[in-house]
Amino acid sequence: MGAQLRVVLDQIAQVVDSDQAGAARDLTAGLIATAPTDCTVEAIVASGSQLDLAGLADVRSLGLARRELAASWQLGFTPGVGGGLIHAPTLMAPLVKHDRVHDHDQVAVTVWDFHAWETPQSLSKTLVAWQRGMMRRAVRHADVVVVPSHEMAERIGSFAKLGDRVRVIAGAQPDGFAVPADAATRRAALSLPERYVVLTGAAERLKQGFRAAAAADIEAVVLDAAEGAEPQLVEIASSAGLPERRAHIRGALGPEDRAAVLAGASAYVATSAFSAWPWRAMEAMALSVPVVAVDSGVHRDVISEGGALVALEELSDAVTDAVGAGARRLGVMAGDRARAFSWASSAERVWSLHADL
Repeated sequence: MGAQLRVVLDQIAQVVDSDQAGAARDLTAGLIATAPTDCTVEAIVASGSQLDLAGLADVRSLGLARRELAASWQLGFTPGVGGGLIHAPTLMAPLVKHDRVHDHDQVAVTVWDFHAWETPQSLSKTLVAWQRGMMRRAVRHADVVVVPSHEMAERIGSFAKLGDRVRVIAGAQPDGFAVPADAATRRAALSLPERYVVLTGAAERLKQGFRAAAAADIEAVVLDAAEGAEPQLVEIASSAGLPERRAHIRGALGPEDRAAVLAGASAYVATSAFSAWPWRAMEAMALSVPVVAVDSGVHRDVISEGGALVALEELSDAVTDAVGAGARRLGVMAGDRARAFSWASSAERVWSLHADL
């Protein structure tokens, strides 16, 4: 018997989180490509969304724009959505009372990070309240909550009483993520040096990353820096022994620019240990860039043997090795590990999840 899986694609007209928006599109494409016989995929979108994704059986456009839809769903008002099998690639989901047994309605939501609970100061108060509110609705109404790592599956129980309704389905690198033909030109446009490591993480953790770059005698490029954070991060780099001219702070970049920056790096260094899907680590591994990461549950789950996992205080030695004698070995390990992840594989697990429900 066939089925229609309805996927919430709320960030078409208004992108709130580019990583999650890209993941939602890539997962949906994977769901279309791996759909079982007689099964189809429909998209649920906010008003004003123009979605061009081959293979969709239908696109259900709701009467509210994304911002208004988020507020409405947080309060439990879901007019026009309907029932059936609904998969939300984020916490944005129509979470209301439904009958899975008799009406065969299902709702699955996805949580990519726990920043609203672990580091609420890094988000706006409005976003923290919305995420926590949607999680409370998920506790009451979701048939399953998907997280991308086993560590996160264990951790979520500390703030959401979900019992056995938690499943692990990993993410992957963006489909088609590759070094652009004009990579060198892009790096020049971004005023990057010839030799550098890429750092990501919160300000307090980046200090150790800057110190590691200084110890390895290499410049550092920070990706995904918050708007207005450059003066603070440059000061942190200087206090860690990396002169201002050797610390390059960059904010959010598009996929092609990120690929160009990562491809030109001698190593990628992840300083964060929070419970969150490591988007940049996946991209670095996909490009066979040597990876050094602070040891954490998520990094053990995802990076695993694809990089060097070390304690924060051991970062300097690990980075020195990654940009020197260990570069080739770590690059091969990273590329091998990346092949364990794909959106097609994740999509197959989503189909199995809904079939099991």
